[in-house]
Amino acid sequence: MGQQRRKYTDDYKSAAVERLYEPGATQGSVAKELGITGTQLKTWRLEIEAFGSVEAKRRQQADAAELVRLRKDNKRLSEEVEILHKASAFFATRAVKP
Repeated sequence: MGQQRRKYTDDYKSAAVERLYEPGATQGSVAKELGITGTQLKTWRLEIEAFGSVEAKRRQQADAAELVRLRKDNKRLSEEVEILHKASAFFATRAVKP
């Protein structure tokens, strides 16, 4: 069977990246000490540098997901309003006729 994917906490990732800034620390040596790949450590470092923190990245992803949901809701509500306008116009013309 395949290996299970390990999950790391945001604190662990931040602490691992902080170790890169210690004097004499290299990406390979820190990764080896922690039992992770150098690529994984590099990805964490780039994420933290780009977004300021892992939490900031998660907030940005949550905001993007909420924006998609709100756009879908807005489209659905616009369609409902259009249907109601057409229905009210239809019934208004029928009510006027004797």
